[in-house]
Amino acid sequence: MRYQFWRSTITSTFALDPVAQPVAVLLSSVLSSLRQNRKSVINPSAGLNKSWFLRLITAREKYSSNAPYPTLTSLESYAENTYSTLLYLTLSALPLHSVIADHIASHIGKAAGIVAVLRGIPLLAFPSPPNHHSNTAGLGGTLDKQRVQQGAVTLPLDIMAETALREEDVLRYGAEAPGLKDAVFKVATRASDHLITARQMVKNVHGGEDVGHAFEHEGEDGHEDYHEGNGVRDDYDDGNALGHGARPKVLSKVEQQRGEVEKAFGVFMPAVPTALWLQRLERGDFDIFKEDLRRRDWRLPWKAWVAYQKRKF
Repeated sequence: MRYQFWRSTITSTFALDPVAQPVAVLLSSVLSSLRQNRKSVINPSAGLNKSWFLRLITAREKYSSNAPYPTLTSLESYAENTYSTLLYLTLSALPLHSVIADHIASHIGKAAGIVAVLRGIPLLAFPSPPNHHSNTAGLGGTLDKQRVQQGAVTLPLDIMAETALREEDVLRYGAEAPGLKDAVFKVATRASDHLITARQMVKNVHGGEDVGHAFEHEGEDGHEDYHEGNGVRDDYDDGNALGHGARPKVLSKVEQQRGEVEKAFGVFMPAVPTALWLQRLERGDFDIFKEDLRRRDWRLPWKAWVAYQKRKF
């Protein structure tokens, strides 16, 4: 029922008739403000996409019982539909509607989502005693409840098959399970690949070069209305879009992309803790049960500050 509640809440909120719930009330206020901007010439592309919220809820619901991911590609799809989608929504709320910003955010979100699943493996394989005061009726049938209570391994099944890793071995032997480190390495490598791609894209944009590959989600719902490459931005020479004689600044595509990445860089910051955690995982020889991986990284505030100042992650 909790997922249906949020679907109904999103629907009513987008109708500017939110329920008496703090998140819904605040979201309704943001939507109202963005729609006012959309009506003006200040930013005609401003707005949030309702389908992104619903896609996020559906993806969370699908794996709420800790069901395994059939393939590494399906894990990437989950990360795209959750973590990347949250970044898209944050960019839209700035507001910023940009193919290059969404493209970079897609890779960062996929990396962050894959890392989140890896970080959760020890906790899901050996869960804490159940909370008898919570209502788990929404988790699904008996098999789903049993999976949550007894532990589960959420590594992609195709990777587990490649490395001859068995779920029962992980639940029995933990870090000593044969093939576990190899499986973790393969999944972590995919997350690292996405970070490397996003990092190179930012570097290319700053250098005035092409990003190197097309955005695979361009044209999908929420990504089908880009106005890029026309050399026009939604700001004005005199800073007042409603004043007489206001003229839009005409910028080259390179200048436009640089400006969009600059505006979006704060949204890209989840790449910093994601990269730091992957580095610690590598130093620990991909032992996902290593205690150090569950501690906070004291370097994060400094690393985040440096990354933002240098516009590098």
